[in-house]
Amino acid sequence: MKVLITGAGGFVGQALAQELLNDGHKVILTDIIEPAIPKAAPNNHQNATCIKADLHDEPEAVLSKDLDAVYVLHGIMSAGSEDNFDLGYRVNLHSTLRLLEAIRKICRGVRLIYASSCAAYGLPLPLMPSEATVCTPQSSYGIQKVMIEEVLNDYNRRGHVVAFTLRLPSITVRSGNPTQAASSWMSGIIREPLQGKESSLPCPDDFKCWLCSPKTLVKNMKIALTLPGDCIPPHIRQVLLPGITETVSGMLRALKEVGGDEALKLVKRVDASPEIKAMLDSWPVEFDISKALSIGFAPDQPFRDTVEDFAKGLKEKSV
Repeated sequence: MKVLITGAGGFVGQALAQELLNDGHKVILTDIIEPAIPKAAPNNHQNATCIKADLHDEPEAVLSKDLDAVYVLHGIMSAGSEDNFDLGYRVNLHSTLRLLEAIRKICRGVRLIYASSCAAYGLPLPLMPSEATVCTPQSSYGIQKVMIEEVLNDYNRRGHVVAFTLRLPSITVRSGNPTQAASSWMSGIIREPLQGKESSLPCPDDFKCWLCSPKTLVKNMKIALTLPGDCIPPHIRQVLLPGITETVSGMLRALKEVGGDEALKLVKRVDASPEIKAMLDSWPVEFDISKALSIGFAPDQPFRDTVEDFAKGLKEKSV
């Protein structure tokens, strides 16, 4: 297949591109800064094309009639969208709308997999939110995601794309540098201590998080590439991807079990800003994922396994 990934310079884009290239697909990687070809796909560089492009100004530059699928991963994350109102709307809403309009003209009918977010939800909430729960986002990021979700429902219904809107949990543990997400600390309290660095923790031990491992996320994003288009209604394309609920204390326990007391001591308590605290407190911590499981998406693994995966990756890089 020939697959386009927007936001391909980011952590998820790189991980997905690596898997698709190693599976033998042709992959176009695009971002506002020219993305790299993943280093762990060394024998498949001939199938990768990297394009620097601003999708707000030139979405046509990354499209072709022979595309089989598009992963829309680009965006300004939660705290970043809250800090910069204009940039958040430019990137998360308007650039995506321009991309969709270009797709309708150039490669109509392509499969489109959109990375939405559980930030689409906000208070008040039932005990176990599902795709049927009314979205009341409490951030600009969540609002922008919901607006694109509704456009995709219409584009799919009209046959312009075959859309799958995936509402992602917080992806943990991310490698690389901290992001502008309000949830960035969820990776930071594992990633930095396992590399001998201090990390800030803005939440108490009983704070609950809805998480998904990078390995499970990429697996499920690949599953979305082959699901029958009619496995969900044509006008309701949202799917909550599987995740797990973990407390801060559980995350710290996994860190200690994998990295020892020395790693645990590097986690430093801080106070969250009122804006970030309000955003985190508005996010649900457990979901009804029966829809995702019923159509073939995979459940997530225990959090300790995810921490062990990350520690193993660090050892492999150091060899």
